[in-house]
Amino acid sequence: MTTLTHRRKSPQPRCALRETENPTCVGRVEVVLVDRDGAEQRLCPAHAAALWLTDPTLRFSAKTRPEAIATVMAQAFGGGR
Repeated sequence: MTTLTHRRKSPQPRCALRETENPTCVGRVEVVLVDRDGAEQRLCPAHAAALWLTDPTLRFSAKTRPEAIATVMAQAFGGGR
């Protein structure tokens, strides 16, 4: 009898801007950005950095962990991988 071993992959981030073909999401943590109206967007760090840099009205939600904010800052200011 053969035992199949399934590899466990880390789940992809739930990014509101994720494309199905050629995804450009970078990072495994989830970032929650909030606009002036209180609408939340759940993004990967790469997309969050791009939006945060281009829209000064966005802020980080309290739901975003400090490590995720640090990853966004690294993406935004050239320390991203």
